[in-house]
Amino acid sequence: MQVHDIAVIRGDGIGPELVDAALAVLGAASAKGGFELRYTEVDAGADTYRRTGTACSPEDLEYLRTGVAATLKGPVGLPDVRFPDGTEAGLLGGILRIGLDAYANVRPALLLPGVGSALGGIRPGGIDYVIVRENTEGLYASRGKGVGNRWAVSDTLMTTREGTLRICRRAFELAAARRGAPGDGRHRVTCVDKSNVLRSHALFREVFFEVAAEFPDIEAETLYADAAAQALVLRPGDFDVLVMENFLGDVLSDLGGATVGGISLCGSGNIGDSSAYFEPIHGSAPSIAGKGLANPIGQILAAAMMLDHLGHPDTAALVRAAVAAALEAGEIRLAQDGSAAGGPGAVAKAVADRVA
Repeated sequence: MQVHDIAVIRGDGIGPELVDAALAVLGAASAKGGFELRYTEVDAGADTYRRTGTACSPEDLEYLRTGVAATLKGPVGLPDVRFPDGTEAGLLGGILRIGLDAYANVRPALLLPGVGSALGGIRPGGIDYVIVRENTEGLYASRGKGVGNRWAVSDTLMTTREGTLRICRRAFELAAARRGAPGDGRHRVTCVDKSNVLRSHALFREVFFEVAAEFPDIEAETLYADAAAQALVLRPGDFDVLVMENFLGDVLSDLGGATVGGISLCGSGNIGDSSAYFEPIHGSAPSIAGKGLANPIGQILAAAMMLDHLGHPDTAALVRAAVAAALEAGEIRLAQDGSAAGGPGAVAKAVADRVA
């Protein structure tokens, strides 16, 4: 039997209960797929920072980099755990994305059966695209490095040719493996930028077209970020894969989540050439922790992405199909605010039963 060593970061707030739900589904999925997932918990996040003075120790970061096949991570961060400069101290994005060189943040937006879109009148699958967000450069490369005083602060946006080459190639490779945009079936990569204003984004667009030339069978187009925000609302079915700088990807993926029922339904992968971790795109929501309200679907779909990464695409597809079927049959019931009836345990059971 194939065995995969997996690190688990349970996270803060609702994180532990979401991770428990995902692990229950993974248990059913690995049994069905005939492989074993062997878990090791890693202490990281806001509560870890509060207890130890660091959100993730150097030793644990090295373990995540070299000791496991992948990491499953719950949402982290607590609003009252902050650095002296006012920024959150318990977040792991800068630590893990840079430390693991997980340069591609892959964020699918898919309208599932049984879920209404805020846009109205769109069938399940009518929104089905992936935002590929550069994860190690862009505006967020300035995390912790802003320069200034009480009157003014400057944060620097960093774009490199090599960093842009690899994220654009990742986007085109992903488009080649997908079915195309739901509106017309075309394999398409859309570069989103503000190259009319920022030199860094002009470089990103220049490199995008260099990479596009390597993939002549895939359509390449560009949109300014403000136009893209409008288009993702007015014509979401036209999009297949979108690639963009870090900050833009953070913003537009949440916009996309709002059109498919909310960000609680969205998983993501942070993927490099040798390390990867998988998580929902939302925060830790400490105000509802332990109240039986949290929706674990984003965490479960992130776990399915991890199965893809581990080389089990059929089992990953089974998990996604189980989520869709349970939603369509009413076995998972979601409130208007995205919360789940019965909480994470009820959702996990519905999905795990379908998988089994």
